[in-house]
Amino acid sequence: MQKKLHVKKGDYVQVISGKDKGAKGRIIAAYPSRERVVVEGVNMITKHSKVSQQTPGAPQGGVRTMEAPIHVSNVKKLKEEPKKDEKPAKKTSKNEADESGEDS
Repeated sequence: MQKKLHVKKGDYVQVISGKDKGAKGRIIAAYPSRERVVVEGVNMITKHSKVSQQTPGAPQGGVRTMEAPIHVSNVKKLKEEPKKDEKPAKKTSKNEADESGEDS
């Protein structure tokens, strides 16, 4: 029987245990039957793939790095992703001209 997960695809989460403890990212995929999620930039593995002539347009062979699933109990849902492009409001005073010594 599969359990209901406390997170879903697209949620912003933080890893609370394991080798990537403290890392934050979005959920790329969720696997409720296995109780696992894939978080972008977390639990990176190297995967070796062989060149295949079977299907045209298939990915080339070589070493790729990709995210591996982690157990859903190791992630904590965060409220929302912090905004990086917002700047704090600049404080202005009424007597700016007086402080700078300029005449108005």
